[in-house]
Amino acid sequence: MDLHICGRVALVCGAGSGLGQAMALSLAQEGVKVAVTGRNQEKLDATVAMIHANGGQAHAWQLDLAQPELFDTVLSDITQHWGDIDILVNNSGGPPPATAAGTDNTIWQQQFSLMVTSLIQLTDKVLPGMKQRGWGRIITSTSSGVIAPIANLALSNALRMSLLGWSKTLANEVAAHGVTVNILVPGRIATERVNQLDTMKAKRENSTVDAVAEKSRQEIPLGRYGHPQEYGATAAFLASQQASYITGSVIRVDGGMINTL
Repeated sequence: MDLHICGRVALVCGAGSGLGQAMALSLAQEGVKVAVTGRNQEKLDATVAMIHANGGQAHAWQLDLAQPELFDTVLSDITQHWGDIDILVNNSGGPPPATAAGTDNTIWQQQFSLMVTSLIQLTDKVLPGMKQRGWGRIITSTSSGVIAPIANLALSNALRMSLLGWSKTLANEVAAHGVTVNILVPGRIATERVNQLDTMKAKRENSTVDAVAEKSRQEIPLGRYGHPQEYGATAAFLASQQASYITGSVIRVDGGMINTL
């Protein structure tokens, strides 16, 4: 299927690995020019190399969401290199494990700035151009914890929930300008982050990583962890012309894992 986004420009945050990398690869496969961003230059270069090896177009820019004062410089460089940004994929790294009670207030504030405020600021910087051109896509990757809270991940559960309210409100505000705004929710996707969480859970439960993963698979109707490319393909579709009537939505890519309507 031709998604009719060939030649568009996308900025993908956290694209050096995991879900960010998967989304960057899928967009590039559709002919999108991808600005691969993140903190680790070596990982970013590896993503760019993968895209180039598959005939796609990509370039790496270091972009630390903890340094919003540098956003303008990076965005200016991207625009000069490829043109205005049509697709923004908001994707921040996962916070450290934490309980809802007893976590230091400084940690809450730091993580809110990194996971929420920074993404809102970045979005605000690319939105005017999208509105002016009458076309844009804002896709924000979150966590299944925004629907079914995950034990020991209170920071992620609480802070990413605020992105849902922001996204829905923004979707209504910019719909008339041809800009769609949606949330992606991953289930158990086979990434390094999920492996780290399985490892930590195994230690807490005095178990093994294999046992923890097997128990998780048994709780997923499809009986397996998702492939990163399946998540990336969903992001590419939300960026497509065919998805132009989907906005203000929360899309699950979870193999049926989240046991709520």
